[in-house]
Amino acid sequence: MEKKVSVIVPVYRTLEWLARCVQSITGQTYKNLEIILVDDGSPDDCPALCDDWAQKDDRIRVLHKENGGLVSAWTAGVSMSTGDYLCFVDSDDWIDAVSYTHLTLPTTSRV
Repeated sequence: MEKKVSVIVPVYRTLEWLARCVQSITGQTYKNLEIILVDDGSPDDCPALCDDWAQKDDRIRVLHKENGGLVSAWTAGVSMSTGDYLCFVDSDDWIDAVSYTHLTLPTTSRV
C-alpha cells in the first residue's frame, strides 16, 4: 500500500492565492494525501473557503485556530496529521502536479 503524505497548509490572509494552492495539491497525481488546512485566525474569507474545500474533497481537513503565527500553525497541523510523511506548502504558493509522485519515499516512517 502507498504511504500517506500529510500536506500541511497554514492559511492567513491569502485569499487571492488560496484556491490555486489547494487546486495544485488536490490535483496531484499521487492520490494518497491528507491535506490539512490550518486557518490561523485569518480575518478575511479564507476560513469559509477552507471549509468549502473540505466539503468538496474528503482528503481535506480544516483546523480553525486563534492566530499564533506560522510556527504555531505548522505545529497544530503536525499534531493532527496521520500520514507517514509530512510536507508543507505555503497558502500563497502552488506545486507541480507530480510533486509527490517523484518522491523517493524511504522505507521507514516518521517516529
